[in-house]
Amino acid sequence: MTLSEAGALALDAADPGHRELFDVPPAQGGDYPEVAYFAGNSLGLRPKATRTELLEDLDAWAALGVEGHLDAARPWLPYHELLTGPAARLVGALPSETVVMNSLTVNLHLLMVSFYRPTRSRHRIVIEDAAFPSDSYAVRSQVRFHGYDPEDAVIRLRPRPGEDTLRTADVVEQLGGDVALVLLGGVNYLTGELMDIPTITKAGHVAGAVVGWDLAHAAGNVPLSLHDWDVDFAAWCSYKYLNSGPGALAGAFVHERHLGGDRPRFEGWWSTEASTRFEMTPESRPPATADAWQVSNPPIFSMSPVRTSLELFDKVGIGVLRERSLRLTGRLSELLAGFEVITPDDPARRGAQLSVRVPGGAGALSRRLRFEYGVIADAREPDVLRLAPVPLYSTYHDCWRAAAALTEVMA
Repeated sequence: MTLSEAGALALDAADPGHRELFDVPPAQGGDYPEVAYFAGNSLGLRPKATRTELLEDLDAWAALGVEGHLDAARPWLPYHELLTGPAARLVGALPSETVVMNSLTVNLHLLMVSFYRPTRSRHRIVIEDAAFPSDSYAVRSQVRFHGYDPEDAVIRLRPRPGEDTLRTADVVEQLGGDVALVLLGGVNYLTGELMDIPTITKAGHVAGAVVGWDLAHAAGNVPLSLHDWDVDFAAWCSYKYLNSGPGALAGAFVHERHLGGDRPRFEGWWSTEASTRFEMTPESRPPATADAWQVSNPPIFSMSPVRTSLELFDKVGIGVLRERSLRLTGRLSELLAGFEVITPDDPARRGAQLSVRVPGGAGALSRRLRFEYGVIADAREPDVLRLAPVPLYSTYHDCWRAAAALTEVMA
């Protein structure tokens, strides 16, 4: 280790985040009252404003009943529109291209209804072999639904022998003429690798494929420019870096060149024009926006924490957070120099996560860190410990605590 506890505290004084805006759990072990929390890539901490603002929305129900749809301080009928602008700014999209709805995998399925249109000569889907399992389940079920064999139609990209992460050139090389859809994670959940989204998207289009992205570990973690990168579609959850609570509503993006056309979609009550919704006609009139992919009446009390979080990102700015993330993760990387870190060394190829390969029993190790040292990390069995210093609320002192605890336990 190259940083003392006093040195870590001095860095925090010079480069503070926004920890005071969050509820940090008490430690269940160790020498400090609060945990050093490194599991924000799995579930982010709760902003203190969430409780107050969610109760305000709940109280509107008590005070107004059905009239809250129009008369609440934050009216329910157009409530989802309060999230559109901040979500669009966060992922580098136009408001018309962005919608907050459903959960991540539901959104991926709804989008694949529109964008995975296989033919006999072009029906394969490219994903990474280390994709989060739900992505694998989703694409395999889509392939089966269309009558193809997942063992043949799903191309799983693996790193070169002896390596842990994918090379962009190797990804591009796999994009042949039989590929209908490329669907990769923007930041890989296991290794923390940040993919070269613009290069891969362009290569996919040159190959004649549709390119979509799962941004579960990228949204709120790294700056994104989905519109300018010409991404066809994307989806992300909001309970990780976006701190919106367990199972919180997800986001979806559809590039404007796909809006307003006759691309197939599943439709429902909320996918028709708001101005004509209550004419109660039997045929939908979808708007030329991503709202056309909505199906159901938005759940207001699930949207409330997402709105609170997105407003926080709007105030702080993802660019500012990325700069602090680079400093914070860089310092943690230095502290972990003696360990086998499988996340890329290049800061431009990673987000706020370092994955450490440990001897078998990552789960047991994470429990020791929690109950003996007050350090909460995330384990992926059998041998990967994930540490995510989140720039909104993590500190240099947290990084020092984690590295000191890991060093002591591993010794």
